[in-house]
Amino acid sequence: MSPHRIPAHRIKKKTPAAQPVKSGEGLDGLLKSYIDDFISHNRAAKVISDGLRVIGIGFRPVIDHMTFRTLDVDQRAKEFLKYGYADDRKLGIIEYENWWAKVYRKDGYPALFIDQAYGGPKGKGSLIPDWVRTFGDKALHHIAVQVDDIENAIYFLEKQSVVFSGNIVGDRGTDLRQIFTQPETRNGKSFTVVELTERRRGYTGFLPPQAQGLMESTRLS
Repeated sequence: MSPHRIPAHRIKKKTPAAQPVKSGEGLDGLLKSYIDDFISHNRAAKVISDGLRVIGIGFRPVIDHMTFRTLDVDQRAKEFLKYGYADDRKLGIIEYENWWAKVYRKDGYPALFIDQAYGGPKGKGSLIPDWVRTFGDKALHHIAVQVDDIENAIYFLEKQSVVFSGNIVGDRGTDLRQIFTQPETRNGKSFTVVELTERRRGYTGFLPPQAQGLMESTRLS
């Protein structure tokens, strides 16, 4: 059990908003089901997916990482460990202001970023527990799409009425730059977002200050 786990009895779990149907195609089918479900209810993802389909690429090859929110990172990861995913020991536990995460990787597949709030007072103010209470932890919170030039990607997506939340996090020319789309809402609450990710110099990590800024950009006023 994770030392940071929020006791289950303290949070009432609700029926997840989405339960992707798992096909019989192993890991590829499992990931496809989560990705297809995400695209079905996120307009920005559908715009990107439709554009990629026109030139025969498809959505999965451009995915940088996929993010799940949960109450127990280690428990949630078990679904993917049996398919050969393993936690990135080099990164270890990535700690933020009131939440933490682990990254799981498997060669040839998108990275998985799984996060949860700290238990007790340290987790106060985190957006994650309320999101999980509302939507469960079987739906993706966001998919990050890797782009070559983030300003260019924003320019063309805005022309297709995709709205972005906040500003680009990360200075021009740095190893990692990111931005979220405006959240899709369900029952008045922020549900899913698409992230654009620009990476340089082979960087594969996740910078804590940037992720914290991104997290707050999804807070609805």
